[in-house]
Amino acid sequence: MNTTFKNQIPCVLLSSNTINARGDDKLFRLQPLPYTQDALAPYISEQTVQFHYGKHLATYIENTNKQKAGTEFENQTIEEIMLKAEGGLFNNASQVYNHYFQFEAFQPSRQNEDKPGKETLLVLEKEFGSFEEFKAKFSQAAITLFGSGYAWLTLNAENHKPEIIQTHNAENPLKAGKVPLLNIDVWEHAYYLDVQNLRAKYVENFWKIVNWKVVEERLKAAKK
Repeated sequence: MNTTFKNQIPCVLLSSNTINARGDDKLFRLQPLPYTQDALAPYISEQTVQFHYGKHLATYIENTNKQKAGTEFENQTIEEIMLKAEGGLFNNASQVYNHYFQFEAFQPSRQNEDKPGKETLLVLEKEFGSFEEFKAKFSQAAITLFGSGYAWLTLNAENHKPEIIQTHNAENPLKAGKVPLLNIDVWEHAYYLDVQNLRAKYVENFWKIVNWKVVEERLKAAKK
């Protein structure tokens, strides 16, 4: 990880300013979704969104608030806490980031699957040969991750090459010097209400609601 990356966290969570906004009580609060709770159906149901975003994410935020109270992290952002804290505070702050990151890159479901923007497509084709080959490799990473965690499309902070990686539990690529562009949550609570244990079906559905405009903006921000 280079010095610039250490000292300046890449602004690839586009809603960072919003999720880090706090009042006089210094507490983080669950922010509204950029779409209605039923907008991702039939690929992700309203019930799953209510539980995943409305309850799981809300709990991670509540725990982060409790665990940062009276510590050196009291006034820090979610990103700063995630990169510097350890133990339970890290786990909860990182899960706040990871969840916002995924839900930010969803859009209301459409009949036809969207395609990546110009810069994103160029990067994917150069590294993986084609968009379809990228999708296949990303899907495989998500399906084969053992236990709970995430599959990510990242940009290496050193050489700006795209990489597909797996992380377990709450881990985030930023801690390893990799800039996240897209993620998929494969904790069971992300899909069990909809497809039970059929993770592959959940991954297939994921591609129907990816907001590639968000990924394109993240890529441009990462390259600055």
